[in-house]
Amino acid sequence: MAKVIAINISDKKGVIKNPVEHAEFIVGEGIKDDAHCGIDEIKQVSLLADESVDKMRAMGLKLDAGVFAENITTQGIELKTLPIGTRLKIGQTLHEVSKIGKECHHGCEIKQKTGTCVMPTEGIFTRVIKGGIVKPGDEIVIL
Repeated sequence: MAKVIAINISDKKGVIKNPVEHAEFIVGEGIKDDAHCGIDEIKQVSLLADESVDKMRAMGLKLDAGVFAENITTQGIELKTLPIGTRLKIGQTLHEVSKIGKECHHGCEIKQKTGTCVMPTEGIFTRVIKGGIVKPGDEIVIL
């Protein structure tokens, strides 16, 4: 079963996000109280698989959820293989995959330490189609 292992938000852009017990997802906006909420129609919510983070942990780094500034840390789903337009039911919400990967921001500390970063190639972004609450442990279903 694919599931949410962490929900992460921050009040500033370009910083590590911190885990929260649950989050409210707003249609067409993103996550309430996250710095990216309402800013970008394509990149409302970011997702990264914990299995992708494991690749970086194998290089000797201690990495917690949110360190790649992902809003949702997942487990049991290969996000990077989902085509744009795929719909995901996550907790009470419905999302549509809108972008695969992103440019690593200049000065990414992880890339400087290891020479690589997984978010640009393995992270994805979604649009919120149906709002609601999501919390760690919620199931992720590909529709």
